Amino acid sequence: MENNQLVNLLVDKKQNLILKKLTASMPDVILNDRQICDFELLATGVFSPLKGFMKQIDYESVLDRMRLETGDLWPIPICLDIPENLAGTIETGQSVTLRDPEGFLLGIMNIEDIWPIDIEKEALAVYNTLDKTHPGVDYLYNKSGKYYIGGEIQAMNLPIHSDFKQIRNTPAEVRNIFLKLGWKRIVGFQTRQPIHRPQFEMTIQAMRKAKANLLLLPIAGVTKPGDFDHFTRMRCYQKVAAHYPPDSYVLNLLPIAMRMAGPREAILHMIIGKNF
Repeated sequence: MENNQLVNLLVDKKQNLILKKLTASMPDVILNDRQICDFELLATGVFSPLKGFMKQIDYESVLDRMRLETGDLWPIPICLDIPENLAGTIETGQSVTLRDPEGFLLGIMNIEDIWPIDIEKEALAVYNTLDKTHPGVDYLYNKSGKYYIGGEIQAMNLPIHSDFKQIRNTPAEVRNIFLKLGWKRIVGFQTRQPIHRPQFEMTIQAMRKAKANLLLLPIAGVTKPGDFDHFTRMRCYQKVAAHYPPDSYVLNLLPIAMRMAGPREAILHMIIGKNF
């Protein structure tokens, strides 16, 4: 991705009204929690340079060499899985609506690809295991649909969040915050668990050594089974953040669905941090 440009898939108000009239005749794809997280990160540019759910050529390239077809580094498939019965009723060139489980309209996807999932290949490539006790492998075998659809999306609405709205900024908004604060050097820290004392000290040392300010990106999406609940984690982040020097940090939530994909996921987090 040249010049670290951010993708923005949210349509303007005029386009939104036009597209809304067209949705009545489109088939619906109901997104689960993981897919809603992916949709939000695609729409807001967190997953730049992706402009939609991956097509098969990018999917295969990511599995085989951790690169998109363009050559950009990308370690984990961002694909939209659907059940077999739905796959049999839609075709490439068609458009579908993307909705949350309550029917709230999120956007439109133009289908450019439909293909059956090779579950074993993906599990071994991404997670290096077929052990179904691994959350990512379990999703593929027991929760995922049997087909992927790929194509660009037009985001009409972001998922509804009733909590912590003031710290749910897009990468573009966070960059503007940095600009207003006059920050030139920023170190980032992503975590899915409450920050403990050694991690706090690690971030303080990183700020001192790099002579930089801090971006805290706690994960507010789908995490590992058994993790602390969402609200507990958020309150912990806010309490710990108060111990940093004044005006030295920005706290912003990252609504990502964790894959637990080891080194591949670490690379994805690096790309996400760069996009902020």
